[in-house]
Amino acid sequence: MRTLEACLRTGARELGIPLSEQAAADFCRYYDFLLEKNRVMDLTAVSGEEDTARRHFLDSLSLLRCGEALSGARIIDVGSGAGFPGLPLLLAQPDMQLTLLDSLGKRVDFLRELTALLGRDVQCIHARAEEQAKLEGWRESFDYAVSRAVARLSPLCELCLPFVRPGGALLAMKARDCAEEVAEAAHAIEALGAELERCVEVTVAGVPRSILVIRKTAPTPAEYPRRFAKIQKKPL
Repeated sequence: MRTLEACLRTGARELGIPLSEQAAADFCRYYDFLLEKNRVMDLTAVSGEEDTARRHFLDSLSLLRCGEALSGARIIDVGSGAGFPGLPLLLAQPDMQLTLLDSLGKRVDFLRELTALLGRDVQCIHARAEEQAKLEGWRESFDYAVSRAVARLSPLCELCLPFVRPGGALLAMKARDCAEEVAEAAHAIEALGAELERCVEVTVAGVPRSILVIRKTAPTPAEYPRRFAKIQKKPL
């Protein structure tokens, strides 16, 4: 058994997440393709099978411990980059309906090649989140938005929550000590029609993490999201 698979199986068992033989094989194919493409593209600074398994794959899979029923859900990964956390979630929970959205065309091309290689039916979209969320058929049409390491919580909420239907949630991955970010984002969460329902603490390969479940309680006002320059300059 190769190092990647051994680390994945041990880490998934510690998280209490079942990992099928097919999923384990697909994670190995994912890693090999990522390694190949990373030689010519800036996809990840993480290298090696063990670090990739822990810092990318298992960290993404920890979202399955958030207490939400992701099976069969319509999920958008905003700012997906090399596919994290959305694609690892799909490999472990293959009945979800996944959309990967990124603003860089080369990364979206990578995602399309990768999902085709893995034989997964995934919608890969090249777009800016603040523009796509204004479009009919996209706004408030997902059960969940997920994101990892895209922005601080306040701008992240403005970019992600407009995609989520009332009753759905943003699942935001943060460091264990995220109280300052949460307090900073309190006004944004309320203004966007949501509330922080709970913070789920998980430990991934010895590293403490927090998953914020931000529940959509009402439609997001039409003026959000704003232009990205304004989001950056004046967070809610």
